[in-house]
Amino acid sequence: MSAPSVHMDVHTPNSSFVILHSLTQESLQSLFDKLTRKVHHSYHGERVGPGWLKYEFNDSIWDLEDESDYTIFVWRQRPSTSPVEHDPAELSSGVSSTSVTTAAVPRSPTLYLHDPNQPLPVPPEYQNASYYIFHPSRQVNHSSAHPHKPTKSNNASTIRKGKKKGDKNVKGDERLEEETSFKQKFNKFHSENGVRTVMGSIGPVQNVRMLLKAGYRHVYISRKFALENGFIPADTAPGHYGYTGLVHLGTWPITLTPSTVPSQLPDAPPASVASHSDSTTTKSKHKGDSKGPKPTMMTVYLSEEPHFDVVLGRSFFERRQIRLTSVDPTDVICLDTGEKIECELVILKDGRGEIVTVT
Repeated sequence: MSAPSVHMDVHTPNSSFVILHSLTQESLQSLFDKLTRKVHHSYHGERVGPGWLKYEFNDSIWDLEDESDYTIFVWRQRPSTSPVEHDPAELSSGVSSTSVTTAAVPRSPTLYLHDPNQPLPVPPEYQNASYYIFHPSRQVNHSSAHPHKPTKSNNASTIRKGKKKGDKNVKGDERLEEETSFKQKFNKFHSENGVRTVMGSIGPVQNVRMLLKAGYRHVYISRKFALENGFIPADTAPGHYGYTGLVHLGTWPITLTPSTVPSQLPDAPPASVASHSDSTTTKSKHKGDSKGPKPTMMTVYLSEEPHFDVVLGRSFFERRQIRLTSVDPTDVICLDTGEKIECELVILKDGRGEIVTVT
C-alpha cells in the first residue's frame, strides 16, 4: 500500500500555496518539477532547482539542495510517538494497565521557495509575512540581537559616573564609530569610481558605447550585440559561436569619436597640429576622401560580457598607443594621431543598488 500524499505548505517572498507530495514515494526531482509548474508565471519560466528551497527545523533554517538533504528532510518529518499519560489515582489503585503509545498526527511540511538570483522585495513592495525572513518573530529577534548603540551624551554621563568601567565603554564606542566612519568613506570612494567608456562605430554599426579597459586582451563584442547586428547568424544554436572558448569573428574597422576639448597631457601634440598632419596624410593618400575619425582594423572575438556591447582591450591600446592620466580619468588620447577621444565614466549598479565591479 503506497504512502498517501501530504499537504506541503510553500511560502515565497510574495505568496503562499499548497501542493500534494508523497515524501516516501516521490523524489526531490519530482518535487522540483511540481514547484516549477506551480511558479511558472511568477518566476518567468525559470526551473526550480538547488539553492531555491529551504525549510525550518529546531528553530534553524536548512537548505534542501540534493538527495542527501532530501533524505534528512523526510526523516525529520516522521511523526513522533509519545506514551499516554496515566492518571496518578489509577496507578495508586493497583489496577494493571498496559503501556499504550499514540502516534502524533503528521504535521504539514513547510518549504520556503525563492530564486537565489533575484533580490528580495523591499518596501513599499509586498512582503509575505509567512516567508521565514519576513516573519514577525524573526524581525523582533533581529531587533533585540542588534540593540541601539549609546549616544555620545550617554557616554559622557557614563564617564562622569564611573571612571574605570566607563572609560572602557567609551573607548570601545569611539573605536566602533571611527571604523564605521572609515567604512562609509571607503564605500563612498569606490562608489565614485567608474569605468572608461567611449563612443564610436564598429563595422556598419554607429554610435556604440564601448568599454575601454586594458584588463582585457583583445577586442570583444557581446553575443546579444552580435546577434542584433548580424555579426553572427540569427539562427545560432547552442554550442556554436561560443561556449567552447574564444570565437574569432574576423577583422572589423573601429572608429572612435574625437573630443573637441584639447588634451591636458604634457606630451600630447596640439590638436591643431595633429589634425593638420592627419588631414595632410589623408589627402596625399586618398584624394577626395571625406574628413573624419581614423578607422582601425582590429581582430574581434565573441564575448559573454553582459554589461557592454563592445570591449576594447590591450590590443586596441597598443595599436592606437592610448595614453591615460590619473589626474583626469576622462583624458584619453591616441598618440598615433594625437586625437583626444570623447570619454565618459560609467558606474554600474545591480538591482540592489550595489556597485558592480568590472574586472
